[in-house]
Amino acid sequence: MVTTHELRQPTQSLRARAYQNFQQQILDANVRPGQFISQRELMQLLDMPLGAVRELIPRLEAEGLLRTVPQRGLQIAQVDLKLVNNAFGLRLMLEREAAMNFATVATDAELEEIEHAHLEIVRRARARPIDEELLTDATTVDWGLHDLMIDRLGNELVSDVYRINSLRVRLIKLERSMLSSDALLPAFDEHLWFIDALKRRDRDAVAQRLAHHIESAHRRVLGLPRPALPWSREQTR
Repeated sequence: MVTTHELRQPTQSLRARAYQNFQQQILDANVRPGQFISQRELMQLLDMPLGAVRELIPRLEAEGLLRTVPQRGLQIAQVDLKLVNNAFGLRLMLEREAAMNFATVATDAELEEIEHAHLEIVRRARARPIDEELLTDATTVDWGLHDLMIDRLGNELVSDVYRINSLRVRLIKLERSMLSSDALLPAFDEHLWFIDALKRRDRDAVAQRLAHHIESAHRRVLGLPRPALPWSREQTR
C-alpha cells in the first residue's frame, strides 16, 4: 500500500531541487537583481517542470528573493539601501556568535588547513595576474569559512536563515561589487587577521575582527572607503 508520505516525496523532491537550482542561478550570476522573468522562463532556467516552479514561487516571495509584479511577471529582488543594511546587519548578528563558538570548537588541524587555503590564494594572487579561475577559487575559500562557522553551531534553523541571507548578500554583490582583483588581497588580509585570532582562541578579538571584516564588505558595496586594517601580516609571524 502506498502511503501519503510516499506520494508526497516526489513533489517535495522536485520542490527542493527547484530551490537548489534557483540558489545556483544566483551563485552563477545567471539572474540579476531587479530582473523580470516569466514563469516559463524561470522553468527553462531551472530545468524544472512548471508545477515545481509554481510551488517554488511562494517560498521565494516569503524569503524576499522574488516578488510578483502585476502585469509584468516575476521580479528578482531589487538591491536598495534598506536591503543592503538589513542583510549585512543580520549577517553580523549571526556570524559573530558563530565565530566565537568556532574559536572554541575548531581543532588546531582545521584552523591550520583554513589558514593554508587562504595563504595559497594569496600566494597565487601575488605570483601572477588575478584571473577568473583564481577569483572563483578565492570566493569558494572566503564563503567556505563563513558557512563552516555557521554550520558548526549545530542549529539547522540558524543555518537556514543564514543561507537565505547569504543569497541576498550574493545578489547585492552582483549588483554592487563581487570579489574583484582589487578587493581580493585586502579581503584575504582581513581573513588572515581574523584567523590569527581564531588560532589564539581569543573570543573577544575574534568578535572584533569579524565585525571589522563584515563592516569592510558592507562599506565596499556602498561605495565607501574600506576601514584601515590595524594589522600587518608580519605581526602574526
